[in-house]
Amino acid sequence: MPQHRVAVIQAGTTLFDTPHTLERMAALCEEARHNNVELAVFPEAYIGGYPKGLDFGARVGTRNEAGRDDYLRYWKAAIEVPGPECRTIGSFAAKMKAHLVTGIIERDGGSLYCAVLFFAPDGSLLGKRRKLMPTASERLIWGQGDGSTLPVFNTDIGKIGAAICWENYLPPLRQTYYNKGINIWCAPTVDEREIWQTSMRHIAYEGRTFVLSACQYLTRADAPEDYTCPQGNDPKTTLIRGGSVIIDPMGTCLTEPVYDREAVIWADIDTDQAIRGKYDLDVAGHYARPDVFSLTVNETPFHPRKAACSPASEPASPTPDQAPHPDTAL
Repeated sequence: MPQHRVAVIQAGTTLFDTPHTLERMAALCEEARHNNVELAVFPEAYIGGYPKGLDFGARVGTRNEAGRDDYLRYWKAAIEVPGPECRTIGSFAAKMKAHLVTGIIERDGGSLYCAVLFFAPDGSLLGKRRKLMPTASERLIWGQGDGSTLPVFNTDIGKIGAAICWENYLPPLRQTYYNKGINIWCAPTVDEREIWQTSMRHIAYEGRTFVLSACQYLTRADAPEDYTCPQGNDPKTTLIRGGSVIIDPMGTCLTEPVYDREAVIWADIDTDQAIRGKYDLDVAGHYARPDVFSLTVNETPFHPRKAACSPASEPASPTPDQAPHPDTAL
């Protein structure tokens, strides 16, 4: 029975101050190291921040200059991949000698993407994935990812993948991961609602996978003084209250949801439990009906800026490391 210690990190960003957020991340990783974790999962948008409550000066049909200033400040807090901040985060993984998964805001040209980075215990960047579908007003500030960043990494502790916040409500995405054999499902989020707990338990049970949901715990004190905050300006006001949890493949909470505080939450898992669970429910195997249902996933990279610069009469030519893959039927 292979036992592995995994952790979800419940903490908030120092909004618009990435260097200070990295300092906080270092301290949290040190706490995780002292607990001998082999995988640490940080929340959605932990590096770069989740600007809860900001409207970026937008109304239907109009934007204002104050909103453009907010976007510029947010853009400056985001990071490039690869980049110096990636190397810093990789050093945290190397010091822990553990896998590290974290939500970030990725800067690519003038656009921003909500993304997740995966680091190996030696500190190397295994890969990333971009959120496919930002939710509601997130679409104002974040671009959409494509199918080329849907990795499931086969590691020494299990098959690790990630779905970001409300992506977890996309049935085709869930089935894609089930088909890839995921057994450690990372769910970085800022969803603090009670129903989120039900969703996480459902995914664990449906996919017979461990679910590690890491949510931010963010207060007004984590934002600058000039931050427009509908929730109020008392530094103790909670903007995101957490709810991080670890769930086993039968939908049982190994740790109860934690609210209203920063925390490093860990549990020991046995990935053989995923196989035991698939005895009676394997939605990518004996419980599937491929003769009735089919799923096609387009994992071809799409690069808007490169496509826009290509001659209209010729398709954009991919570089060797961006060669398109045929649609993958799952």
